[in-house]
Amino acid sequence: MARQKSRKNKQSNNTNLLMGGFGVIVLIALAVFVFGQPAAPVATAALPLEVSVQEAYQLQDDGAFLLDVRTPEEWAAGHVPGATLIPLDELASRTSELPKGEDIVVICRSGNRSATGRDILLSAGFESVTSVAGGFNQWVANGFPSVVGD
Repeated sequence: MARQKSRKNKQSNNTNLLMGGFGVIVLIALAVFVFGQPAAPVATAALPLEVSVQEAYQLQDDGAFLLDVRTPEEWAAGHVPGATLIPLDELASRTSELPKGEDIVVICRSGNRSATGRDILLSAGFESVTSVAGGFNQWVANGFPSVVGD
């Protein structure tokens, strides 16, 4: 009889252990389901660090702010219609002239200064800024509109 009681206790302990283990697995699965779900995407207008002239053209057409960081002399020789000129050496002190909540596309002659301008704006807290690969040279080479003069 003692042996039968011992066997029942072992079976009961095994059942409790099995149920307890199953309960832990269910709790872990539930926690993974509830807390492991990816957060809903946050609406953001962040742009890639660099875009092609074709993408820049489309962004401007969609309402992005186009910022030219070349010199006034380069600007007068030809620029993108609708762009705003703020030379790179003045940009850090003139960020208040730029729209905070809009996409900003930065262009220069070949793409080097625009990348620097983009980085200045990102460091100043602008969140949606990109640089045009190939700059104004590529813009013109692709046949996109340009104007001469101020």
